[in-house]
Amino acid sequence: QVQLVESGGGLVQAGGSLRLSCAASGRTFSSYAVGWFRQAPGKEREFVAAVRWTGGWSTYAESAKGRYTISRDNAKNTVYLQMSSLKPDDTALYFCAVKQVAYSETAYVQPRNYDYWGQGTQVTVSS
Repeated sequence: QVQLVESGGGLVQAGGSLRLSCAASGRTFSSYAVGWFRQAPGKEREFVAAVRWTGGWSTYAESAKGRYTISRDNAKNTVYLQMSSLKPDDTALYFCAVKQVAYSETAYVQPRNYDYWGQGTQVTVSS
């Protein structure tokens, strides 16, 4: 059974940084990709970034480019989201999710395309 466990969230001042972790277990993920999403109160779940386990190809939402970096440690089955220059608008519950590799970049953006989800970790950015 696939399990995803997020950690690393917390309260940070605007301009600060956080590194989120997503620890995955339960299967071999070589043909999968991991995405990060976020959801603020009253808003829809929003794509942030995704990375393939094999090869390391990644893609980012426009709001994340230049400030966030997604990476993976295959030996630890863990994917990271390094976030810097945080803004109050980044405040949300952040989720990681797993899907099979697709060769269309747009396939990574839609939450419905992901098969497994973690419980989320809260990020709060104060002004």
